Amino acid sequence: MPRSTVPADFYHADTYAAEASVGFMMRRVLLSMVHETSRRLEPHGITHAQWQPLLKLLLGKASTVAELARELQMDPGATTRLLDRLEAKGLCRRIRSASDRRVVNVELTPEGEQVAQHIPRALSEVMNCHLAGFTKSEWLALKGYLLRMSDNAEAFRQEP
Repeated sequence: MPRSTVPADFYHADTYAAEASVGFMMRRVLLSMVHETSRRLEPHGITHAQWQPLLKLLLGKASTVAELARELQMDPGATTRLLDRLEAKGLCRRIRSASDRRVVNVELTPEGEQVAQHIPRALSEVMNCHLAGFTKSEWLALKGYLLRMSDNAEAFRQEP
């Protein structure tokens, strides 16, 4: 069954209260997750921004600077600066492709792989703490609702 493209009518300008909006609540939860993840990964010497590329490399989701930039939804310049910091910490290395000099491959160092191994556990613990008291069906429903909102956002971006 196709989803409706007609916007909902839940919010109104004359009664709008930011703190009661879904967006505000999602942002509060997201900021809490970012803070708690950072707190858990700080002993391993990485920041919120730094765990993301390490995890992408660990999971094989990216292997070049360009792929990392796409996966992280960052511009290539910002990705390069982030990789500069990770390389300075000895967590990754960049290797120019022998077959195409425009391509720069990125790989974890043994130390980077060791640090990256802590990321999935920290993320799982943070997610589970934020989902305390939820049933499995509520968790699945929440994921479905958020996916639907994400699909709506994508459709909205596609409109002329």
